[in-house]
Amino acid sequence: MALLTHTLGYPRIGTRRELKKALESFWEGKLSQQELLSIGSQLRKEAWLEQTQQGIALPASNDFSLYDHVLDALWLVGAIPPRFGQLASEPKIDWEVYFRMARGAPGVAPLELTKWFDTNYHYLVPEWHDARFCLCSHKPVEEWREARQLGIETKPVFLGPLTLLLLGKPQERLAELLPPLCTVYRQLFAELAREGVRWVQLDEPFLCTELPSSLLEAYRSAYAFLAEAEPRPNLLLATYFGELAGNWTVVRDLPWEGIHVDGVRAAHELPPLLATFPKGKVLSLGVVDGRNVWKNDYARSLALLEEALGVVGENYLWVGPSSSLLHVPLSLEKETKLDRQIVPWLAFAREKLGELAELADLATRAWKQDPRFLANQEILRQRKSSPLVTRPEVRSRLASLNPSLFRRKNPYPIRRLAQRSSLHLPPLPTTTIGSFPQTPEVRKARAKWKSGEWSQKEYETFVENEIKKVIELQESLGLDVLVHGEFERTDMVEYFGELLEGFVLTENGWVQSYGSRCVKPPILYGDVSRSRSMTLRWIRYAQTQTQKPLKGMLTGPITILRWSFVRDDLGEKEVAYQLALCLRDEVCELESAGIRVIQVDEPALREGLPLRKSQWPAYLEWAVGAFRLATSGVEDRTQIHTHMCYSDFGDIWQAIVDLDADVISLEAARSGFSLLELFTRFPLPNEIGPGVWDVHSPRIPTVEEIYQALLHMARAVSPDRLWVNPDCGLKTRSYKEVVPSLRNMVEAARKARETLLAKKDLERAG
Repeated sequence: MALLTHTLGYPRIGTRRELKKALESFWEGKLSQQELLSIGSQLRKEAWLEQTQQGIALPASNDFSLYDHVLDALWLVGAIPPRFGQLASEPKIDWEVYFRMARGAPGVAPLELTKWFDTNYHYLVPEWHDARFCLCSHKPVEEWREARQLGIETKPVFLGPLTLLLLGKPQERLAELLPPLCTVYRQLFAELAREGVRWVQLDEPFLCTELPSSLLEAYRSAYAFLAEAEPRPNLLLATYFGELAGNWTVVRDLPWEGIHVDGVRAAHELPPLLATFPKGKVLSLGVVDGRNVWKNDYARSLALLEEALGVVGENYLWVGPSSSLLHVPLSLEKETKLDRQIVPWLAFAREKLGELAELADLATRAWKQDPRFLANQEILRQRKSSPLVTRPEVRSRLASLNPSLFRRKNPYPIRRLAQRSSLHLPPLPTTTIGSFPQTPEVRKARAKWKSGEWSQKEYETFVENEIKKVIELQESLGLDVLVHGEFERTDMVEYFGELLEGFVLTENGWVQSYGSRCVKPPILYGDVSRSRSMTLRWIRYAQTQTQKPLKGMLTGPITILRWSFVRDDLGEKEVAYQLALCLRDEVCELESAGIRVIQVDEPALREGLPLRKSQWPAYLEWAVGAFRLATSGVEDRTQIHTHMCYSDFGDIWQAIVDLDADVISLEAARSGFSLLELFTRFPLPNEIGPGVWDVHSPRIPTVEEIYQALLHMARAVSPDRLWVNPDCGLKTRSYKEVVPSLRNMVEAARKARETLLAKKDLERAG
């Protein structure tokens, strides 16, 4: 008899990104609310049928969301901040308010956006200031019924109460909020039990972090209270993204009927966990990687399952992915252009379902001579021995690194003088983060070129015209440091993956980043090298169109690493340094071509932090080292910028300082300028541009709004070190939003200069 298989969550965007297209059509008024909901229902149906057809006994439900599962959880428990409007009188989602929370509205700021643990998925941050809880949505029950009508039993998935509270701000009220929140969970459990739901999954990934004793005690009290609910389904407590470590002694004694542990990232802790595992409880072992795309090593997974079987027995061992499959593409089926040597090495969500079913069957057999096991091991052998994977010249260069390559020639105060003499910028210089809108015309032109309908020359002429127009626009608006708009780039990571050796790109390997935003991470399969210039062609042309300083735009080594599907056969530090050397060559080439401002973006620096703080120093040492290796080959007069967004910068502030970038731009508007308090406590020695405009909301900031923000910033940051810029790139916005917003930003900067100069708070730069 095969072991029971289940999933913790499944991709929700659809095989052809139907969710993205439906959302954007709905926001444009081209699709009705009912049509949008109908598409969501169809996507859920397809996901459940896919999972059951691939051999999954207990798929997840309530894992689907029209925007974000944390936002859904807020609706479920009624935690809607008052500024978004009143709740309906009956438990039902008001979709107008729902999307207002996600995207904002005129005069109404949306919820803050930040990263989901150490992934590139962004969630909406709960606000607990005025939180009141009530059961305000029947979504979990309704979706369970949908699956049941298809003849499929599912396991509803929810954020656990402690994780939900810890995801939000502020956290000072946690003890006060926990009892009423758990009361809502008990109501929900009773409703589900009356429907006939046997199991629910409560996600508590914060159990894989280092928690103070007070929080562990909060877990005890919360789950004791939840377990007392009558009636209620069985509770599967789901932990993932790391190890339980010392938390296991508390978790072990919580009143759950089953627990899920991450058998990919925390396989090493299985023996001590099994040594004290409670009898008669279910162990769900996540042996298939929910975060990466490589084919499973059956020898490793079956050894883990065999070890667990010997302790808990067949009736109490489940097989699952390490986490939700939300973080991987849907299927390899349509990847017709991938290198045929590499395809057998890969497994996307659909293929991972097949792996789960096979592992569940093999685990109860004499698997070492089974043809399925032997075929799996042969594929892994071929990958390991492939000449595609290892490049001796790359390994040799990495081995020859010396400390001088990781530091600039002179410290920032000396560089600052050289840069001001070279660039002649005004006080409070204005700029953007890099990208300009990727219009339908830009996307169509790229599609024509890639399909062969357009020649290389036709495509390059189109891109040049777009660059020329955006340079003219920036000059007309009065920006001080210009960008070329990045019209040649599909994505800030995918673009470089296309040009570097050691990567392959997919045609349809889309993954949700947030809402309707999807990305297509490249797959980094081997040693990385740069055989040609990646950005010089376009920046050179752009510089011919203006006398103003122009920024060269690169994506940093850590962000390329974190936002790709990275090889699992080499340490991340080594991969990051390979990437850094490629970028170092590009940076030096840009400088040689006369580019005096070069931005190397690292929005994923914070995202890469291990979940446990004790492991942070080791990571930050090599992550900072990779950035410095990439950027330290230039002369003093060349100004190095970096950009970061949608992270808790306080966690890595010293690392940000240690990057030794001349200018750092940070997202600030979306999070209500909360990081300014950080600047007051820990002044940044170099220059900084806190974002003054939230580019992930369609609202247009006013001149007065930005002006007041700049005056506020000038009280926290020395004004002569302050830059003026948006929160992030403008790729996802339209020109009807971008042009007035930038015009207002430039005017606000002019007003702020006059005010600060009049108060003698600002020295003239340059």
